[in-house]
Amino acid sequence: MRHLNFSGEEILETITMVRTEQLDIRTITVGISLLDCVSENPDALCRNVYEKIERTARSLRRVSAEISEEFGLPIINNRIAVTPVSLIAGRSRPEHLLRLAETLDRAAYDVDVDFIGGFSAHVEKGMTEIDAHLFAAIPQALATTKRVCASVNVGSTRAGLNMDAIAAMGGIIKRAADLTAADNSIGCAKLVVFCNAVEDNPFMAGAFHGANEPECTVNVGVSGPGVVLRAIKAASEADFGTLAAVIRRTAFKITRAGELVGRTAAARLGLPFGIVDLSLAPTPAEGDSVARILEEIGLDSVGTHGSTAALALLNDAVKKGGAMASSYVGGLSGAFIPLSEDAGMIEAAEAGYITIDKLEAMTAVCSVGLDMIAIPGDTPAETIAAIIADEAAIGMINKKTTAVRLIPAAGKRVGDFVDFGGLLGRAPIVPVNTLSSQRLIARGGRIPSPLQALIN
Repeated sequence: MRHLNFSGEEILETITMVRTEQLDIRTITVGISLLDCVSENPDALCRNVYEKIERTARSLRRVSAEISEEFGLPIINNRIAVTPVSLIAGRSRPEHLLRLAETLDRAAYDVDVDFIGGFSAHVEKGMTEIDAHLFAAIPQALATTKRVCASVNVGSTRAGLNMDAIAAMGGIIKRAADLTAADNSIGCAKLVVFCNAVEDNPFMAGAFHGANEPECTVNVGVSGPGVVLRAIKAASEADFGTLAAVIRRTAFKITRAGELVGRTAAARLGLPFGIVDLSLAPTPAEGDSVARILEEIGLDSVGTHGSTAALALLNDAVKKGGAMASSYVGGLSGAFIPLSEDAGMIEAAEAGYITIDKLEAMTAVCSVGLDMIAIPGDTPAETIAAIIADEAAIGMINKKTTAVRLIPAAGKRVGDFVDFGGLLGRAPIVPVNTLSSQRLIARGGRIPSPLQALIN
């Protein structure tokens, strides 16, 4: 790790960032290929998957704790991402896929990780029989497991949007909400619908180990909204060019710390280092908020006019700082704006300053998309599908990753709250447009890829 030697000044700065500005390593995520676990026998498949995960990740929790103590850097979560299940499940029926989900959950419990991602499928251009079986299994799988996360990629710039899959996801999200109604419909918090999904994302619920990834890898997600907020406050009334430079320098320091942790973890686990994902992922804790950063840039409240411009500045500067710090920045890397996980966003939504429409506009310039947004439980499946289609269209046209994680909280109405606790936070139920999108969704088929796809 000689090429990552820290100066004394950098070490002191990092200590300050941890102690006073809530810098943390949000996750160490071990990616594991399950392609060699394939078997036509469901029992053998489950056995192979469990043994591969246990063998590869059994030391993750111990190594993570050792590094956290040695470096003085909090490591919040330990996670696993596996090959999308649709690629390894052979001829499995929905009931076999449920058993596989339970196997993933048991493996995650036994190696003591917080989440395991990869109950996933990529259907941007069409669905196979196994994809259809996985769709059928997703709601029950999320309801009967604690740590399994699911994702579905329904579109890409290259392929366009699979509107049949998007329509199906509206119903799947509703079903997952109903099956976990007693727990604030938390099943939906473990389900992400993507356009242009990336294969090395360490963050849940959308992490999976892409088919183009190596056998195993260690990816790290770093988060430091509090560090960036403090730097912007110190810059006072600086102009935008100066402010961007301040954010870039801060992101550079955060990324350096993250890569050090990632490379150390990889070396001790005997696995290749993958990427560091520098995503400003907020928490419900005060001072650990992307919304507060945007307000410090100059907004009375996030959601007012200028919010999208401020977010564009922040996201771009974070990416540039990370790219200067490491040749292995990957994943999503930018600014997240999950509604339930950001104290400032929650406050703005409660006051009515930010709406789902404004959040959609902001996703055109930031990482991911409509994230952890609670909506009325009686929202029709077609409306959910239409929201997914809108967000996926932004990703498709702009050649970026977008995603939707909606929670139609069963039995809840606008003005109510859902509380998930921990990093998932709490969210007010926000209104959605009540006009119908049923005719749009009923058309089916595929929205063709845009002209931007013709790059050969």
